[in-house]
Amino acid sequence: MSGGGAEEETTLEYTPTWVVAVVCTIIVAISLAVERFLHFLGKYLKKKNQNPLFQALQKVKEELMLLGFISLLLTVFQSLITKFCVPKHVVSHLLPCKLPEEKHATQSLSHWALGRHLLSSAPSSCSNEKVPLLSLEALHHLHIFIFVLATVHVTFCVLTIIFGGAKIHQWKLWEDSIAKDNYDTEEVLKKKITHIHDHAFIKDRFLGIGKNSAVMSWVHSFFKQFYASVTKSDYLTLRLGFIMMHCRQNRKFNFHKYMVRALEDDFKKVVGISWYLWIFVVVFLLLNVDGWHTYFWIAFIPFILLLAVGAKLEHVISQLAHEVAEKHAAIEGELVVQPSDDHFWFHRPRIVLFLIHIILFQNSFEMAFFFWILFTYGFDSCIMGKVQYIIPRLVIGVIIQVLCSYSTLPLYAIVTQMGTHFKKAIFDEHVQAGLVGWAQKARKKTTTGNANRGPMIQLGRVVRSENAKEEITLTGAAEEKK
Repeated sequence: MSGGGAEEETTLEYTPTWVVAVVCTIIVAISLAVERFLHFLGKYLKKKNQNPLFQALQKVKEELMLLGFISLLLTVFQSLITKFCVPKHVVSHLLPCKLPEEKHATQSLSHWALGRHLLSSAPSSCSNEKVPLLSLEALHHLHIFIFVLATVHVTFCVLTIIFGGAKIHQWKLWEDSIAKDNYDTEEVLKKKITHIHDHAFIKDRFLGIGKNSAVMSWVHSFFKQFYASVTKSDYLTLRLGFIMMHCRQNRKFNFHKYMVRALEDDFKKVVGISWYLWIFVVVFLLLNVDGWHTYFWIAFIPFILLLAVGAKLEHVISQLAHEVAEKHAAIEGELVVQPSDDHFWFHRPRIVLFLIHIILFQNSFEMAFFFWILFTYGFDSCIMGKVQYIIPRLVIGVIIQVLCSYSTLPLYAIVTQMGTHFKKAIFDEHVQAGLVGWAQKARKKTTTGNANRGPMIQLGRVVRSENAKEEITLTGAAEEKK
């Protein structure tokens, strides 16, 4: 680039990866900071009963989402970052593509002039020995990439919940068959003697006792996720275990309806792009250096995580079967498993949702990056890479999407109900709203000096908490309200 005359704008193909990573970090950090500020401001206004101001704030947040706060920041950056000049040697390292002169000079320079660099009529603000940190062309392409990433992520999440929901909907036939037969959990426990090893659930899941059986259990769980991941005997047994632990008195409890509501609540969070996912984006942009094939290797991260999550969820079911089979030869009544957080990683079932969030986002990132390069720079772009790297990435992406939709998501929906605590989705929405309102009123009365309402302060906090361990006390709140 030269000063004073027309200036060639460098695209992201020839922009150092560290520059792109730094700019992206600044934009995302400011966006997240503003979002958090508005969130806490809203909580403060709601706490102070400033409803008009709270509604106005909600409207502002909606407008920011509509306009795209990141887009606004990029617009502001256009007039700032292009005026920031750095020495030429600083931007000659860590490039996504080799400079044209390092390849076939004549052909590359011609191609560069036609499609990769544009002429700008604006004079350069940098001296002859310096160049802008990031060109307007590169900034515009980064803007497009962020938009494509968000769009593809939301689209893939919606597809996952649609196809996964279709698989889960098939289980409704099992739930309806139970209701049709007037299934009574208490009677089932009394009316017969069950020989454990003759039960379909145990036959399918119990592989014996000992170290070898433990290894075989993991191997069986790994392959089980690819076929018949949840059978009718699995569903009936896990359903009964949940009811006997959490709502024994509600003999007509619709487990399928509760499970679907819980899944919908969970996936409201998965659709968003959290701060730790933006860290992944920044790291990838930094490591996307020519010759490293970063875009190829990161495709294996969500794939390996997905296989691990699927195997773990299947293994939780196997553990429930082993607990019963190792202790009993026969029992009075129906086989009942014992849900527990101990079966999950770090005793936290919600870690599974966290991992699924990462899997879906990273797969979306891979697909978004491919389509962005394809339509921005073309299939022959140096960033796109060689065909032998492109095809495996696309195949892995399709496998992840299909496996997550038809196996992992349904497994997550039912197996994570086998924790020690139930979720707030066990209550209908109007009941949840009633409990929250009642607890908040009770808390206000307590703060005015009514000592007899002391325990209700805790209940008010419990209703609003998302911590599964606290949600269990909602039962006490509901009964007290009655």
